[in-house]
Amino acid sequence: MHLHDFWFLLIAVLWTGYFFLEGFDFGIGVLTRTLARDRTERRVLINTIGPVWDGNEVWLITAAGATFAAFPDWYATLFSGFYLPLLAVLVCLIVRGVAFEYRHKRPEERWQRNWENAIFWCSLLPAFLWGAVFANVLRGVPVGPDKNYTGDVLDLMSPYALLGGLFTLVLFTFHGAVFAALKTTGDIRHRARAHAARHGLAAAVLAVAFLAWTQAAYGNGRSLPATVVAVLALLAALALNRSGREGWAFALSGVTVAAAFATVFLALFPDVLPSSSDPAWSLTVTNAASSPYTLGIMTWVAGFATPLIIGYQAWTYWVFRKRIGTQHIPAAH
Repeated sequence: MHLHDFWFLLIAVLWTGYFFLEGFDFGIGVLTRTLARDRTERRVLINTIGPVWDGNEVWLITAAGATFAAFPDWYATLFSGFYLPLLAVLVCLIVRGVAFEYRHKRPEERWQRNWENAIFWCSLLPAFLWGAVFANVLRGVPVGPDKNYTGDVLDLMSPYALLGGLFTLVLFTFHGAVFAALKTTGDIRHRARAHAARHGLAAAVLAVAFLAWTQAAYGNGRSLPATVVAVLALLAALALNRSGREGWAFALSGVTVAAAFATVFLALFPDVLPSSSDPAWSLTVTNAASSPYTLGIMTWVAGFATPLIIGYQAWTYWVFRKRIGTQHIPAAH
């Protein structure tokens, strides 16, 4: 395996890890409006991700940084061509982080309601946009011979991209509902399971539609097993959620997220950004990569730092593993 192939694989793992972790974050944010019945229950849901949401976003920073260092042409074309949707994602992540921290700073109902609305919308929009972005990456966009994006924002709004966005939004909401059932106790736990059942059925329909389209139009022999795993894991997660085995249901909803994005990356390789203008102008792991010397240094750094980050984050999840409920929320909050 060449270093540029290894770094494509590692970047795919980083993006997939980000969506596995941030996916249920986004789902919890959406559920603060659709599952929680009052402010106390919204506080319960927010507290389920309170110790971990910012650590989950480290995966995004690492994935984007690795893309910039290992494939600078891919990074430049992607982040310039997708400027508006990625700017919207960035603004949402900033506002959402501020909302988590500022919501409880003042007791006024209007203050808290406004920040809760920010959490909802700034979770829903990125959950949709990330799916649309990666669907466009796989489908291909107008790229010229100079590796510059030559289209406009309307080129990013194809039916396939919109379906991809809807699929990730519903899938992440299902992932979040299963996580809520795993992390809460009492009535909210049972309602989270009911929400997971409904969102899971919708996600299953969208998964079949999006993944079948992906495999038929852009897939190959590498991506087919990942497609099958995604669908089977989602169905198994639904069955386990129904039987009350939330831990296994959450693990398999995570497998669904990982397998769905693995399908995208496996279908994409060896391209990193196909050109819909002319396949000869596509960015690939070869023509978009940094020098072997740069990739070599990055490999040593990643080999040292990655286990530390994973170990620390696993320890964080272990420390904050217990369930919470409305009885754990102070009367004045």
